[in-house]
Amino acid sequence: MKKKIFFIFSGTIFLVSFYFFSVIVKKDYLNQLDFDTTVKLQDKIPYSLDPFFASLSLIGSFEITFLALLAILFFTSGASKGKISIFSKLLNFFKTRFFRLGVIGFFAAAHIVEIFGKTFLTHPGPAHMFLRNHLGLSFPSSYVQPGSSYPSGHSLRTVFLAIILLYLIIDSKKLHPILKITFSLLIFTFVALMLVSRVSLGEHWTTDVIGGSLLGISFAILSLLFL
Repeated sequence: MKKKIFFIFSGTIFLVSFYFFSVIVKKDYLNQLDFDTTVKLQDKIPYSLDPFFASLSLIGSFEITFLALLAILFFTSGASKGKISIFSKLLNFFKTRFFRLGVIGFFAAAHIVEIFGKTFLTHPGPAHMFLRNHLGLSFPSSYVQPGSSYPSGHSLRTVFLAIILLYLIIDSKKLHPILKITFSLLIFTFVALMLVSRVSLGEHWTTDVIGGSLLGISFAILSLLFL
């Protein structure tokens, strides 16, 4: 019960933080910060890394992250041991795989908030001159353009998935502590690269990335109630 209360409290705190940060973004208080950060970051990151960062854009797409989330929820569901009745097996199924679909609900809800923000919060993305993603390959979801660029969907999905993975890794009783640390560091590295790529490629402003991250953290923590 204490763990659930902690999840609800923490998730709500991050959701409130997202709201107030969105208000600040809407009032254009951070426009100069956005511009300066993009210019400095693109100046320091060589063009040779653009293809690698562009590949991260594909990995962070809705299609890929959704399938990854489904796979994680399915394959990490606990299995009953020993000889049990058919009823018990069905009950176990609903308690694990089916019950975990609540995580999908929060994943979907986060995207509804994202689309709402991009539709009603006027915050144009970086100018075309900043664009450095020339991969020429994309998924259907990339054509959904509600209007503005706030918050970043890639940041939302990456952070959401990362928190789910980190929780399962840390909570695992089968993994050795060394493996837990190794996997956690790999996840943190991937998240950092993904967030930097959003700005480096000229796809989003820094505030878009921060907003998407706050939104992803909030709904991911709340979804832990179903794990």
